[in-house]
Amino acid sequence: MLVNCVAYEKGRRLCDLQLSEVRAWLDSHSGFVWVALRDPDSDELAQAQAAFGLPDEAIEEARRVSQRPIIAEYDDDLLFAVLKLVEYGDGALKVGELDAFVGPRFVLSVRTHSDRNLLGVRARLEREQELLELGPGIVFYAILETVVDRYFPVIDAMESEFEKIEPLIFARGTQRETLERLYGLKQQVSEMRHAVAPLYDASNKLHGGRVPRVVTGLSDYFRDVYEYMFRAMQALDRLRDSIGTAIAVNLSMVTIEQTDISKRLAAWAAIFAAVTALAGIWGMNFEFMPELSARWGYPAALALMGGTASVLWWRFRKAGWL
Repeated sequence: MLVNCVAYEKGRRLCDLQLSEVRAWLDSHSGFVWVALRDPDSDELAQAQAAFGLPDEAIEEARRVSQRPIIAEYDDDLLFAVLKLVEYGDGALKVGELDAFVGPRFVLSVRTHSDRNLLGVRARLEREQELLELGPGIVFYAILETVVDRYFPVIDAMESEFEKIEPLIFARGTQRETLERLYGLKQQVSEMRHAVAPLYDASNKLHGGRVPRVVTGLSDYFRDVYEYMFRAMQALDRLRDSIGTAIAVNLSMVTIEQTDISKRLAAWAAIFAAVTALAGIWGMNFEFMPELSARWGYPAALALMGGTASVLWWRFRKAGWL
C-alpha cells in the first residue's frame, strides 16, 4: 500500500505523486522523491523498482522478512538498510521491519508487519527546510534516528517488567511462575538485542573514514545515532545480566526450599523411627520380658515414647529443621 509519495526541491515540499509519475518527475526536476510503502504487493515493488532503477537483488532483499538488520551499499549510489521496528505491550514483543533504499535523488521505505508509522519524521523534516535541503541522506538519518529512539521506551518497559518480577524471587510458592516469567523476559531481551546489535555494528560505516556517497557530509549526525545505539546496547546488556543473576538466585531459592523440605521430612522420619523402635522392642513378646506383665508397663511405654518424640521434636526445632 502506498502511504506517501512526495516530491521535494530545495528543502520544500512540491507535490504528491503516484508511483507511475515518479520517473517522469525525476527526469524533469532537480529535487528528490520520498516514497513510503506499507506491506506492498509485487506490483507496487515492481513499480518502485522501475521508478528508481533498483537492482533485482535489492528488491529480493526487500521481499524477504525476518532477516538481520543490515546497512549495505549497491554500487556507489544506492544504500540499502534493514531496520527492525519494535513494539512492546501486554508483556509481548512485536517485531516488524523497515527496508530503506537511499539514492542520490530518492528515498524509498518499505514497512512490513508493523503498525508504527513514520509520519512524524516527514512532518518534522518538512518544518526544517535547511535540513531537508541536505537531500536523501538526511531523510535516512531521520528515519534511523526515529527507529533507534523507539527502542528506548521498549527497553524501559522491559526493565519495569523485571522490577515487577524481582520481588517474587523470594516469595514462597511462586518460584516456578517467577522462573517462567524470567525466562520469557530473557527471551524478549535476546530478541530485542538481535534487532539492535547487528544495526549497531553496521551503522559504524556511516561515520568516520569512507562513508557511502549518499550520506557524505553527514557523519556528525550518524555518529550521534551510533552513540544512541551504544547506549541501547549497554542497557540491554545490563538487563540481560540482571535477568541471568535473578534466574540463578531463583534456582538457588528453589534448592534452599527443597533442602528445607528434606530437613523437615528427615526430622519427622527420625522422630517416628525412634517411636517405632521402642514399639518394636515391646512387640517382640519374648517369654522373659518382666515389663510385659507389669501393671505400669503400658503407660510407662507410652510415656517413654511420647517423651522421646518430644525431646527429638524440641531438638530439631531448635536446630531449625522444624
